[in-house]
Amino acid sequence: MSAATSPNRLAFNEPTWLDTLAAWLLALMWILPLAYAVWTAFHPAEYSTRFALAAPLTLDNFRRAWEAAPFTRYFLNTTLLVAMVLAAQLVLGTLAAYAFARYTFRGRNLAFALVLVQLMIMPDILLVENYKTMARLGIVDTLVAIGLPYFASAFAIFLLRQTFMGIPKELDEAARVEGATAMQTLWRVYVPLAKPVYTAFALVSVSFHWNNFLWPLIITNSVNARPLTVGLQVFSSVDQGVDWSVITAATLMTSAPLLIAFLLFQRQFVQSFMRAGIK
Repeated sequence: MSAATSPNRLAFNEPTWLDTLAAWLLALMWILPLAYAVWTAFHPAEYSTRFALAAPLTLDNFRRAWEAAPFTRYFLNTTLLVAMVLAAQLVLGTLAAYAFARYTFRGRNLAFALVLVQLMIMPDILLVENYKTMARLGIVDTLVAIGLPYFASAFAIFLLRQTFMGIPKELDEAARVEGATAMQTLWRVYVPLAKPVYTAFALVSVSFHWNNFLWPLIITNSVNARPLTVGLQVFSSVDQGVDWSVITAATLMTSAPLLIAFLLFQRQFVQSFMRAGIK
């Protein structure tokens, strides 16, 4: 019997009852906070800590949460911020990755090593220096100040560079024979072949910047630039008491776009990560 079909190999690959139990426990731990948020948001405050099947449903918590903060402005700020950061990351990441993958120049390896160093540095370490830089530029309390430190993404450069290196160079030569310039080759050859990678990175980037909290909290001072995550802090005031029904309703409103997008594009979400393997 070959090694591929040996009983030991089959037994090793097949999940045991312990693996299944652990998977269900992890899934339960993940879903419980979301289930509690949904239950509490759609029921009166007196049912936030007790479960009763006969509890009445209500949308009053969402109305109160919407009226307690300018959510329209927060949604607009967050959408503009996420779109701006993603567009900058895709453009800069594509150009840098193409240069690292297809051009030979002095100091290329050193420059790429410096890009990789960024992956090892936690963004929180640079909060003070980033704030000083934004203050010197005079752009504190703006959406540009929130997104500027993230425009050049080391992860995007690395991921796209690895993808571009896996594309046959013969396609480059064929494009040049047809008279295509470097930018035309990049746009018509490399970008279409890397669409799964772009999708995977876009999902990660949008999710991160939609939920980012610490840096926007530090760099913003007014409603004009605050994203959703910072706007939620209005519900944490202990002076008026903590109303978990309103808090969970506000939390669901802020996370609803991501949850809906995941449910609608779940298959594309998984396939993009499967096709975006780093070679």
